[in-house]
Amino acid sequence: MIKLTIIGAGSAVFTKNIVTDILSLGNFKNMEIALQDIDPLRLKASHDLLNIISEKLNASPKIVSYLDRKEALKKADFVQTTIQVGGYNPSTIIDFKIPNEFGLKQTIADTLGIGGIMRGLRTIPVLLDIAKDIMEICPNATWLQYVNPMCSNMIAIGNTFPDIKVMGLCHSVQETAEMLANDLGENIKDIDYLCAGINHMAFYKKFEKKIDGKPNEDLYPKLKLLADEIISDKMLSSRSKKINNESKKILYEKVRYEVLKRFGYFVTESSEHFAEYVPWFIKKNRDDVIQKYNIPIEEYIDRCKNNVKLWKDLEKDMSPIYNQPLQRSNEYASYIIDAMVNNNETLINANIMNENLIDNLPLNCCVEVPCVINSDGFKPQKTGKLPEQLVALMRTNINVQILTAEAAITKKREHIYHAAMLDPLTAANLTIDEIYSMTNKMIEAHGNYLPKYS
Repeated sequence: MIKLTIIGAGSAVFTKNIVTDILSLGNFKNMEIALQDIDPLRLKASHDLLNIISEKLNASPKIVSYLDRKEALKKADFVQTTIQVGGYNPSTIIDFKIPNEFGLKQTIADTLGIGGIMRGLRTIPVLLDIAKDIMEICPNATWLQYVNPMCSNMIAIGNTFPDIKVMGLCHSVQETAEMLANDLGENIKDIDYLCAGINHMAFYKKFEKKIDGKPNEDLYPKLKLLADEIISDKMLSSRSKKINNESKKILYEKVRYEVLKRFGYFVTESSEHFAEYVPWFIKKNRDDVIQKYNIPIEEYIDRCKNNVKLWKDLEKDMSPIYNQPLQRSNEYASYIIDAMVNNNETLINANIMNENLIDNLPLNCCVEVPCVINSDGFKPQKTGKLPEQLVALMRTNINVQILTAEAAITKKREHIYHAAMLDPLTAANLTIDEIYSMTNKMIEAHGNYLPKYS
């Protein structure tokens, strides 16, 4: 019997999606699922939720809940992590509140920026403890690592436990591909793409339409025409309406279409994310720029509030789940498990340490590249060199990721300052003294969620 252990199973919506995906597949309907979380109330709610899903899918999995992580890991074939150390309150609130006091605005603050750095410093020690348990209890298990900040986390894991079988997983590549197909009025099933880079900053080297009996059509010329319309606010023209009847939604992707226009390639993560990975879009005293690009400041705070409300509603009444349609999502987890167990080979994009996979990126960074998955495991694909303007952009983020991991591993406080000073958004808005003061306040505010630094 195949066993999946979900650490951080109290993340109910994500747990619901992954388990729905797996139980939708015929030969996994009786699998074993171990749920583990540090919050007993959320753990129970997730367990109750999965019982409803199992009933709706006519499945009979063995679902067991654990507060003890080591017990949950026994005999696991697959381990999934979806933890958030410090949670919304207090940690996410701190990640936004203190930078705001220094005039530094953020949108998501979970991947880069001072918020992403602090999230990494809170998260890496816990992930390394999980890695240690996996190597001791279920060393042959495949670890599906979903926790942000993805690259900082994976660099720390890769440097500390180089032999562990781990893939960092995200949905930005496949979801952006679907978005672009939709923007162009194409069917995603007709699209052939190649994407590589780093998590949240990978680019489509190729984005083409498959045509029977003919060479693929390069869709980049059409995307660049669309970018001109979006940036110049001509999106509501009759031509644009024919391309996509969700034109208002596209207008919120101005940042990414601007990057396409300036750098020549389309990036994977959403505009609200990408705006805080670079120094150009979120500026002090420049609300006009923020408004021009429709950048949703503190978007993640709103998402967290919505999730808190969702939880409270679920705790009161789970009956609406019975009326929701259940269908397989585009998250990679179920495709990976199916490929490895049943040899249903699949191709995904995963985050792996750069072992000569992208030639012009550092060997000690984490890259997001295509991976072939089958019963032999997972095999990352070498993609060679990327265009120099793209890797130059990535290196500005990689610097912060490596230094965040270095700070977490060595416990040296100086590397936290190094990461913050080199962060593109922070450096574009604050002086060195302001960065030091802000960083000190955040370290103090996060208290016991951070280890002691020398």
